[in-house]
Amino acid sequence: MSQPTYEDRPSGRVYRDALEMVNDYLRRYGAAHETPVDPLDEDGYTELTRGSAQVGVNVLEAHGVLLLLSRVLDVPREDREAFYRRLLELNFLVTSDAAFAIDRDRDAVYLRAHRRLGGLDYEEFEDLLRTVAAVADEWDDRLAELVGR
Repeated sequence: MSQPTYEDRPSGRVYRDALEMVNDYLRRYGAAHETPVDPLDEDGYTELTRGSAQVGVNVLEAHGVLLLLSRVLDVPREDREAFYRRLLELNFLVTSDAAFAIDRDRDAVYLRAHRRLGGLDYEEFEDLLRTVAAVADEWDDRLAELVGR
C-alpha cells in the first residue's frame, strides 16, 4: 500500500506529512480570517472558536483522516425520540458537509465532519472548517432552546 501524498493542488506545495499540511492550512486560515489559531499539538489536535462554538481539529494520521468536532449540547433526558428525529431532519439539508452525532460515552451531541487527509487541499479544509463552525455556532443555541435549556 502506497503512502498518501500530501499536496495542495492549487499551489503545488508538497508536505512531508499530514501534520505539516494541516498546520500550514491552520496558519493560512488564521491569516485569512484575522484570528489567532494555535498549531496542532503533539497529538494532532487544536481548537478554534467561532461565536459560542468550539471546533476541535483532529488529525488522525494513523487512520488517514481529518476529523472536525464541535460539542453542541448534552442529550436531553426527556423526549429523546423527537430530539433524535429533529437531528436527523437537520442532517438532511441544514448541516451541509457536517452531521450531528451522539457520543454515547458522554451522552452529548456533536457536530462532526471528516475527510480523508490524502489529497486534501486548502479550499476543502477551509470549507469544512467554516461549515462546522457556522453550523455549530447557529445550532448550539437553537437546539438548547428546543430542549428548554
